Amino acid sequence: MAKPFTLTQLRYFAVVAELENMTAAAERLLVTQSTLSTAMAQLEASLSTQLFVRLRTRGLRLTPSGRQIAQDIKVLLEHADSLYESARGLATSLVGELKVGVFAPLAPFRLPAILQTFEVQHPGVEVSFLEADLASLQTALLEGQCDVALMYGLGLGRGFTHTVLERVPPHVLVHAEHPAASRPERSIALQDLDGEPSVVLDLPHSREYYEQLYAIAGVVPNVRHRFAGYETVRSFVAKGHGYAMLNQRLHSDLTYSGGRVVALTLTDDFPPIEVMLVRPEGVQPTRRALAFEETCIRLYGAARQ
Repeated sequence: MAKPFTLTQLRYFAVVAELENMTAAAERLLVTQSTLSTAMAQLEASLSTQLFVRLRTRGLRLTPSGRQIAQDIKVLLEHADSLYESARGLATSLVGELKVGVFAPLAPFRLPAILQTFEVQHPGVEVSFLEADLASLQTALLEGQCDVALMYGLGLGRGFTHTVLERVPPHVLVHAEHPAASRPERSIALQDLDGEPSVVLDLPHSREYYEQLYAIAGVVPNVRHRFAGYETVRSFVAKGHGYAMLNQRLHSDLTYSGGRVVALTLTDDFPPIEVMLVRPEGVQPTRRALAFEETCIRLYGAARQ
């Protein structure tokens, strides 16, 4: 009969699975590589399954079984931490690491306030962030590189569960001297800009979303520039290179270029973008992940739905 595995072996495995490199994992865990290798071999023997494929060129690669176990043990290790805290009279405290993915253009608008509130309520949780595009975030969730992701629902594939936080409508940005900038109602129809040059936020899925809006309005876009950076788009608009359609609104009209932009509400009946919290389907969330979701919903969910 195989020897039962230990919590120490599982903790070691969680780090090795994250880094997929035995040397780097040993350095983080402050143990020798031989100690770590022995612990992993014993864990594989106890579970009667291969957790890694050893690669000659670069570290390790998780097997499908290893990837599933890496997901499953997160909750087990959290329960172990909770048991320890309970024994010390700190049962209500959350401790440990929480990895949060975030869609890069969304990060500066939401993360600072979310983290500020979350850290006050759960000071024992160490939060780290993965800032990426939408496709990379889906991959990171499925591979266990993050526990939960704050992202747009654009292009979300199968295998995920989600909670919609808010629905953000599109708006138009023009430079401060644009004729529409002085409109007292601060609104415009996309058709009013037909033929004018535009500056496009050119990211996967976001690109298709804005193309859909043009199609709904019956406008053929005259794209002058495409950029992946939110502030780059705003700066080019401020200098008169074209208008832009965006969703998230800044509190300031100033741009990195020093120019000003004016936000105009679109009168068209356009679909909003859904901002959501996404988790891999079939994976039990940790208490830390659920607490993070509660913070997000409290800050941005109730008032927007």
